[in-house]
Amino acid sequence: MTPYSTQTCCKINLGLNITERRPDGYHNLQTIFYPVPLCDELTIREGQDEDVLTLGGNPLEGEVQDNLVLRAVRLLRQEGFPVPPLSIDLRKVIPSGAGLGGGSSDAACMVRSLSRLYDLPLSEEQMERLVARLGADCPFFINPRPLYAEGIGDVFTPVSLSLSGWYLMLVKPDVYVSTREAYAGVHPHQPACSLLETAELPVGQWAGRMVNDFEESIFVSHPLLSDIKEELYNQGAVYASMSGSGSTLFGLFRSQPACEQVFAEHFCKVLLL
Repeated sequence: MTPYSTQTCCKINLGLNITERRPDGYHNLQTIFYPVPLCDELTIREGQDEDVLTLGGNPLEGEVQDNLVLRAVRLLRQEGFPVPPLSIDLRKVIPSGAGLGGGSSDAACMVRSLSRLYDLPLSEEQMERLVARLGADCPFFINPRPLYAEGIGDVFTPVSLSLSGWYLMLVKPDVYVSTREAYAGVHPHQPACSLLETAELPVGQWAGRMVNDFEESIFVSHPLLSDIKEELYNQGAVYASMSGSGSTLFGLFRSQPACEQVFAEHFCKVLLL
């Protein structure tokens, strides 16, 4: 088998509203996932006796065998698909613990790639259902495009939204926000402004209307995140927000920002959408 290489994008959340706590202990939410061209690199080769995952780039915590890429491979085999032992190289560019969905993207890309390489009889919808078992946002990455998400973030509706031509600045400080911490501070409620209606407005009208409900409590616990968001606006962002439960902040700029040095102590990346 010739080595197969591909890239896996990430996402930002354009607004995030926690609407209610469910009887099963999870929360219903509303958000818009938007794909972002900051990508990990995945290379797949056939191996020998067992799967081997080699990690490079940005460091990852946890055991290698628990990585979502290997879990995705094992899941396919559990479903009866003939996937041989693999040697996998994963170069991490997307920072972890960032609210950007990097791990979910890697897992979805692995399933999509193996389906193509080994001609597995899996439709896009079947792949989405399969990877949903690995994480609520994994299905988004089977075919990344702007989607409105409801439920626990796993019920998708395509949205007609394009940020083409906008510059996106991502700033990820060395701050970790656990999912447990994020949800512990939220107070579920219906948003004052419908996220879908707000998304139809010009980006210049999003600030104050499109909100991330996690920010209120997380900014109290981690004021650095609030400071970064404020600084993004100071540097000319038309709209700024935290992605998911953090800890990445992002800003949308009409023209290419030249303020990376302001955030030099953090992970900082400017991308053209």
